[in-house]
Amino acid sequence: MIFYGIILLSLFLSLVTQELIPGFPWLFQGARILILPVVFFYGALAFPYGGMLGLAFLSGFMWDALHAQVVDSNVEISLGWSIILYAALGAIMSGFRPLFEKGYGILIHALLSGIFVSLMVFAEYLMITFRRGEFLFPQVIWWRVGGAGAIALLMAPVLYCVFHYVGRLVGYFQFGSQRKGML
Repeated sequence: MIFYGIILLSLFLSLVTQELIPGFPWLFQGARILILPVVFFYGALAFPYGGMLGLAFLSGFMWDALHAQVVDSNVEISLGWSIILYAALGAIMSGFRPLFEKGYGILIHALLSGIFVSLMVFAEYLMITFRRGEFLFPQVIWWRVGGAGAIALLMAPVLYCVFHYVGRLVGYFQFGSQRKGML
């Protein structure tokens, strides 16, 4: 339960941190560094399905509360859509939990975090284009979608190692496949 609280706090801190880091124009055409989804995907691997759903709700709610977008009284990004997106992608990630428990976690977390972050950015862009009725896909969008995924792919092993170390310190992970402190 302590480790779940640490991940919940990390979700909030990662959202605040990523909002303070500007997009770098020289890095993948201004792709943003998205830390919140990478932390969420670690939690989706580390916790049982019910715990993952709690993390998905909190992550999606925080993301939507910060990024809900209304332009000229038209809702482009509504509150609640990313809760569903986080839950769906978290369910896929949670399906790899048996491999995570066998020790393949860093590979799964890094690869799927990169792919899923790109999917999330692409889904957000699709929602905006559908609401506006314009189906434009300039090259800069593809750079930002792929760039966010590439950054997540590079950042995921570092966050994985940090969280796994903290999990062992608080007794959530034990050596071998036995665990205590399940949700």
